[in-house]
Amino acid sequence: MIVCVAVVGHQNNPLYLQSFTEADDALKLHHIVHCSLDVIDERVNNPKRSAPTLNETFLGLLYPTENYKVYGYLTNTKVKFIMVTTDLDVKDADARNFFRKFHAAYVDAVSNPFHVPGKKIASRSFGARVSTIVKSFGSGTTG
Repeated sequence: MIVCVAVVGHQNNPLYLQSFTEADDALKLHHIVHCSLDVIDERVNNPKRSAPTLNETFLGLLYPTENYKVYGYLTNTKVKFIMVTTDLDVKDADARNFFRKFHAAYVDAVSNPFHVPGKKIASRSFGARVSTIVKSFGSGTTG
């Protein structure tokens, strides 16, 4: 089950962050998302370790914690997508599919002529679409 998703700008500024748990866990999840930015930067800026996957947008498992697994995705404009899940056996294909849908929703949201680039995404339709994508991931459907 996905417990948190985030969109982070190319200067590590949070553009969208949504947790799908109780309020008690929200701060912990925000911290986990923030910590994952260091892992993404290390993978992107260390060409020796990531040479075969340099052009790959899906970063895979960034790091596991005791209760969560954190996955990442990097666009060609250096916008980062982060997913925190409680599932311990997420398939890469499922995570890639989730990020593909999440990226498409993001592109639609920032293509709005009233959206200011680099500012937080405040679109209710984007939030609803992300919630639908998260629910479909949790149920195992491909829709």
